[in-house]
Amino acid sequence: MQRKSFVLLAIVALLVAACGGAPAAAPAGEQPTSGEKTVLRVWSHQNPSFIQANETVIAKFMEQNPDIEVTYEQFEYAQFIQALQTSMQAGTEADVIEMFGTWVCPYAIGGRLAGVPVDVMSYTEAQELFFAAPLDGYYCDGKLYGLPNEFNLEVGGALVNPALFEGKDVSYPPVWDNMDALREQASKLSEFDGDTMVRAGYHFVGGDGLPFLLLEGILEQGGNYFAEDGKHFTFDTPESIATIQLLTDMVQKDKLVDPVLFNNEANQPYEGFFAGVTASSFIGSWAAGAGKVDYPDLVFDYVNVPPLFGMERKFAADAGWGKVVSANSKHQEAAWKLVQFMAAEQENALTFNAITGTIPALKALVENPQELLAQAPWIEPTFSLLPYGQYIGNLTDRDKLFYEIIYAGMLQSLQGSMTPEQAAQTIHAQANEMVDAAQ
Repeated sequence: MQRKSFVLLAIVALLVAACGGAPAAAPAGEQPTSGEKTVLRVWSHQNPSFIQANETVIAKFMEQNPDIEVTYEQFEYAQFIQALQTSMQAGTEADVIEMFGTWVCPYAIGGRLAGVPVDVMSYTEAQELFFAAPLDGYYCDGKLYGLPNEFNLEVGGALVNPALFEGKDVSYPPVWDNMDALREQASKLSEFDGDTMVRAGYHFVGGDGLPFLLLEGILEQGGNYFAEDGKHFTFDTPESIATIQLLTDMVQKDKLVDPVLFNNEANQPYEGFFAGVTASSFIGSWAAGAGKVDYPDLVFDYVNVPPLFGMERKFAADAGWGKVVSANSKHQEAAWKLVQFMAAEQENALTFNAITGTIPALKALVENPQELLAQAPWIEPTFSLLPYGQYIGNLTDRDKLFYEIIYAGMLQSLQGSMTPEQAAQTIHAQANEMVDAAQ
């Protein structure tokens, strides 16, 4: 299961929760105190590496701030979503919450989150510290509502298996300077038993991969996937059609992957790669970190892939995990002090990214990466990409748009049941129907 996929399955529920929900069982009221200490509660989901990183930084914070006691509570993922849904309506949630950036604006607009005080950090100051794509997920209606810990990236790289490059007349590690080079070389990596593809040379037909490639292709050609109102979409455009046509050609002409046998339901890019049925897989750098844990004996690398169009990459990205403060917190000053300590102070941000293996949201950690790369070397190929990302924006229902509309429409073009023009028209119509239904 892709790390991103399980995170974003809850967006619809969160949008509902931002407007209200069932009351929590715990009573609302003042936060407890212990003697003269201020007591802060922190919530997160139960990701082992995230817990380790947070515990390390929180212990350091309490050591430096003996007047503040922090109690750190974690929830199994589904329970975490439920806790947020119920507690925010009742006012019983923690002071500081680790949230995925794509959730932040629905909660903020619903009045559930506190804005970052200007004496803690202004948006202009934050822009100097953080990359735009992760930061802007925390910026809603002209106000900053939290600080990011990670840059969530799904484009720009691929897993590659050296054993599957042997004897294919393709150098390793591959140097794919442009799409022509990638297409020519990756086509040599595909293998067939008669007409049946038994190994994909370059697998990009994923539930996150196809939508992010469509957005990237549109942006790199100078287009925009949002209409002028910032809510509706413009997918029936020359830029969109050209992107779908390019990816369709990579399937039907170059034979890089068979989208019937290799897709988001069968031989997914992550599972297919580590099962040995794909020589290379287009996927976020998180997959390299996960693969080091899940398949420690397999030799593989993570390399850059070129932009779809031109030589300068432009891409959209979700905002990753970060820290926010509840509007109900009775200890705003102490809560924001902790958030700033955990996300904006370089040494503590390094602790989080190094332990979790995530891409830094903080620019300074990419500018001086030696200590981070000693613990998570696979993220280095992403560093050159980070300045060119922009926040993906308010997609109304991100999962529905990605998996039920864009992925499904593009897959029909790749499989030959629609033309690229028909796929773009279908995606455009369905995406805007989704927006209208939500209004």
